[in-house]
Amino acid sequence: MTVTFYAQPYDIDATGFYFSDAETYKETIGKITNRYGDPVEEFELQFIDGTVLNSKLARAIEPNQCNILPMMDAMETWNEEQKLKVIIAVGECGLSFDFESGDPDDLDIDLYTDMSLKDLAYIFVDEGMFGDIPEHLSNYIDYGAITRDLAHDYVETSIAGDSYVYRMA
Repeated sequence: MTVTFYAQPYDIDATGFYFSDAETYKETIGKITNRYGDPVEEFELQFIDGTVLNSKLARAIEPNQCNILPMMDAMETWNEEQKLKVIIAVGECGLSFDFESGDPDDLDIDLYTDMSLKDLAYIFVDEGMFGDIPEHLSNYIDYGAITRDLAHDYVETSIAGDSYVYRMA
């Protein structure tokens, strides 16, 4: 799906433009003039339409004239997990991210999709994170206590209507 942005001039005597690709942006950005014929140099870039995940990415890292081209490239080429990692790192954890020099795969985030902390507690017990538990004792495991303990290191969040649990390592 294509994304659509709007370049709103800071000059109140100028009209902005919509764009969905880098070529349109590059061609049009230098040609905008105000009603007096003066060139317009500064724009507020607004995310208008696209997938919910791309809108969350644009909300986490606001588009501007310096990052719009690499942002559009990232929206087109990154997979869902890469976008989620940046959204969480920037939007939830307050880190900064540069599209030109940063790599979302370098972000050390443990991400669990479509689950809650309680679901994670069950998975950790099933995977043996707490050692081998004899069958006759498995009914006595306090999953509520494990969930509360996990809440010290892990965070539940909802992005684009889906539930995630993550931990910044």
